[in-house]
Parts: sequence; structure tokens; C-alpha cells
Amino acid sequence: MTREEHSLMTPDWFANARDSTWTVAETADDAYDFHRSLDAYAPTALVELPDLADELGVGHVFVKDESTRLGLPAFKALGASWAVHRALRAHMSRQVPTTLGRPAPAKAAIVTATDGNHGRAVARFARLAGRAATIYIPVGGIHPSAVVAIKDEGARIVEVAGDYDEAVAESARAAQQSGDVLVQDTAWDGYEEVPQWIVDGYLTLFKEIDAQLRERDRSQPDLVFVPTGVGSLLQGALAHYRSETTCPGTAVVSVEPETASCMIPSLSAGRAITVEASTTIMSGLNCPTPSSLAWPLVKNGLDAGVAVSDRDAIDAARRLLVLGIAAGPCGAAALAGARRALTGADADERRAHLGINTGSTVVLTITEGAGANPLPPEADHTTPVRPADRYP
Repeated sequence: MTREEHSLMTPDWFANARDSTWTVAETADDAYDFHRSLDAYAPTALVELPDLADELGVGHVFVKDESTRLGLPAFKALGASWAVHRALRAHMSRQVPTTLGRPAPAKAAIVTATDGNHGRAVARFARLAGRAATIYIPVGGIHPSAVVAIKDEGARIVEVAGDYDEAVAESARAAQQSGDVLVQDTAWDGYEEVPQWIVDGYLTLFKEIDAQLRERDRSQPDLVFVPTGVGSLLQGALAHYRSETTCPGTAVVSVEPETASCMIPSLSAGRAITVEASTTIMSGLNCPTPSSLAWPLVKNGLDAGVAVSDRDAIDAARRLLVLGIAAGPCGAAALAGARRALTGADADERRAHLGINTGSTVVLTITEGAGANPLPPEADHTTPVRPADRYP
């Protein structure tokens, strides 16, 4: 896939003209059952926030708070736990050859690249499985506290000069050469099975939302906002809400940093493209290339994409904190995207496209807590956030 120039004029909104009858096959409950078998498992909170419903002009707003997922501060634990389990099970039965055509060694390590939470989650579940882990990161692309958290899981860190895509490429090369097991959360041609396991793990989040809304005598949401990097969580949302066994009617919107948006340019181009990497406080969403597995579902099943600024994310995080939700910038992006989509100029047109009215139920996927990616201490309400000042 060729790298294309990321336009500074990328729109902050793209309304996708999808076929409302398009569906995908139902996904098995294997990952959901696995998660519920874990000692550390408990559904994360689905919190109703009436103040946000008033602000957004809808009937109900629920936030899915992923800050305590399986003992980690982000949703990535769902995909990493299931994928490490499946990859090691296949490895032990000699069913996963390396790309060099030979079986992985008996005590193969786990290898991945990350821009934050995925790496820590992989390191955690590799350690619990008794395996070493090597985590590749882009230099300067991850908050120092996140790097420390990965090391505290016992993983080895390898810094890569370049962006997230280059860290992914380097981790894949290293796994090929060593025969270790690559557990990457983005797919490309020839590497689809493990990323699909990761997406299958993310479906637990949306199955929980279903159950939690039923407990409140509510049906499925009318609109879900999903913070988006390569699109694996977004793929999970679309696999769930576009399933042939799910009632139609839930609109899904991706939320990306305006300086690191690959979905909106891809939707505009009608094909998956790679954009120039930039900088953003939403480091976990700073991904130049859509996952090849996610793209078909995005193209055919997504209702809209919205892009938000670092300032939008910070303001949203501060608003959520007042309401009792301590979100990191990536998690707060869901609220920032909802504000951009449902309020302000052209809101009537956007709401009409999404089928939203004053009685609608909206879910914000708060993908990480503040413990995963703290707000920079210098980011107050009056001082613009410069990318170069992201981290101390």
C-alpha cells in the first residue's frame, strides 16, 4: 500500500452512504465465554450521564468505561488475552508456522508493536502464560508512563525510529527471524488470523453493552461512537451491530485525531490508503493505515467518521472527570466526536444522517482510563496544546 500525503484540509466529518441492508455473519461466543472464565473478569461499567444527554440533545447517554478491564486501564486487554491464548494454543499444537515455513520454537516469546495499551496488554498476558514478550514502540510516540507500565510487566522494549507502521513492520521482521509468535492488532495481506482473534476478543465489550442495556429495560443503542486507530475495535463494533442476527438500527461513528486520520481519507478515496504520520496527544489512535480486515466492514457498514483536535479531546476528558469518569485522551475522544457530530454548525444535517433525535440512546466507548495515557500537566483550559509538548 503506498503512502499518500495527509492533507491538512482533511474534513472533520464524512457521511458514509452505506447500504442499510448489508450484514456480516454472526461471530461465535468463544472469546466471550473465555473472558467470563477468567478469575479477573467482570463487565466494565456502563454509566448513564444525564448531563451529557442534555448537552448533546438526546434522550440518554451511556459511557462504557474501560478503565478497569481485566486489571488493566484499557479495552485492549480483551483482544490481547484471547489472541495470546489462541496463538499459544495453536503454537503448542504446531499449527502456526512462522512465515519462514518452520514451526515456532517450544518456548517462543510473544512479539508485538504498539502505540500504547495493546503492548502492555500483550506483555501482561504473555507473562501470565509464562512467556517472554518483546514490544516494539515508535520513538517518542508513547507516554513515558506507558513505557514504564510495559516494562513493569516484564517485557523487553525495542524502540523504532519512525511511526507506528514502521514499528509494526520491524516487529514482524523480528518475529520472522526468531520464530517467535507475533500478536499484532492490525492485519495485512497474509497476516489475518491473529488480528481476527483480537477483534473477536473486542466483541465482549459490545455483548456486555447489550446485556447492561437489557438490565435497564432498554434495547440496543441508536448510536455508538468508537475511537479509532487502525480500526480493530471499530471492526468489532461493526461485526456486532451489522451481524445478520442483530436488529438493524444502530448507527456507528468512528472518531479519529484530525492530525492522524486514516479512515476519513480512505472513505473519501473509496479505498484504504496510508497517510503521512503526524503527532497527537491521542497516541493510541495515531495510526497511518487501516487494518486490512477492518476496511471492508468500515466501507460497507460505517455510518460516518468524525475527526477531533487534541483540544477537543482534552476538553472532553475534563468534562468527563467532572462527571466521575477519569478518561485518557483516546477514551475521551468518543465524547469529543459526539460533540462534533451532534452539536454546532450543520448538526441538524448530521443528526438526520445518523437518525438521531431528542429521544435517542447514545453510547460513548471510553476506551482507556487516565491511568493508561495521562493528560499532559501543562494542558489547561487556556493554553493551546502543541504536539511537541505532549509529554514531559
